[in-house]
Amino acid sequence: MTDAPLLDISGAVFGYRGERLLLDGFDLSVAPGEFVAVLGPSGCGKSTILNLAAGLLAPLEGQVDFAGRPLRGVNRQVGYMTQGDTLLPWLSVARNIALPLTLRGVPRADRGPRVDRALEMVGLTAARDRWPVQLSGGMRRRALLARSIVYDPPMLLMDEPFAALDAQLREAMHAELLATVARTGQSVLFVTHDIGESLVLADRVIVLGGRPLRIVEDLRLPWAGAPHDPDRVRDEPERLRLERHLRALMRDADAMIRADMGEAA
Repeated sequence: MTDAPLLDISGAVFGYRGERLLLDGFDLSVAPGEFVAVLGPSGCGKSTILNLAAGLLAPLEGQVDFAGRPLRGVNRQVGYMTQGDTLLPWLSVARNIALPLTLRGVPRADRGPRVDRALEMVGLTAARDRWPVQLSGGMRRRALLARSIVYDPPMLLMDEPFAALDAQLREAMHAELLATVARTGQSVLFVTHDIGESLVLADRVIVLGGRPLRIVEDLRLPWAGAPHDPDRVRDEPERLRLERHLRALMRDADAMIRADMGEAA
């Protein structure tokens, strides 16, 4: 990782019409190759931060820089994976994954090898010609991940992408995601409400609270920077202590939001 951030949100002010400001002087940076998990109470504004990074929203004041340049409009250098299932049912798996390349005007001759590589990375080569309806829940998540990485974006934005999966499938997807970003060197900004998920995936965990939203704690994990083995991290004695610590912070963050909103009323 270099010293210069890949994503740099600086002094961001943002709010929706008729409501109290959601962000007021908010700062957040993500380094190249870094995996940052964002924790916070439901509805606190975590997805708004992802949408600023994606260029789907613009701050009222402040700036969002990506790769050293101010972000103007939609950020085409990120892959964005939401918790919703956005596979198009009338396209095969391979054609769903190729869609971002098609929209970017990548020549047809170049699309095939890139789709093949993305399919191989997520273990879906044998399912390339299936329809989305023929896929299991875990396979659909893998297809969405492949579609997010097929054009080699330097960063993935992920908004609770595995929330709908059962525990066993979620653990399998954790391993799949970590293996994928280890091969690609991509940065990840990963929104979740699951403390355990944040600990097994991330290099840093950021806890958000209050209104306007602020960073309650920015915690660099002991295993940051090393190749992550989710099973090994789950067995770490330090993980249990950190989980308790983050759980207490989440309670505080929720109380901060309720108190601030009460003051606003």
